[in-house]
Amino acid sequence: MPQKTNSAFMKPVQPDAALAAIVGDKPLPRTEITKKIWDYIKKNGLQDTKNRRNINADSLLTPIFGGKKQVSMFEMTKLIAGHTS
Repeated sequence: MPQKTNSAFMKPVQPDAALAAIVGDKPLPRTEITKKIWDYIKKNGLQDTKNRRNINADSLLTPIFGGKKQVSMFEMTKLIAGHTS
């Protein structure tokens, strides 16, 4: 029997303006948005050096993080979901 994929996860969602500044303005699956955010975090060295589970916000991530300067990677996933439709 073929394995059923989670289609809600793969369904493209539209990033809002704040998120589009990082991932682009085309609809993308949530998995791809998360991957692009992580690429951005790594490229810009935004993972906290002391506690690798925390992400430090720069000027583009601050609006996505609701104005917070630092969030955990688990909180980040929830906050990103609020910027898609």
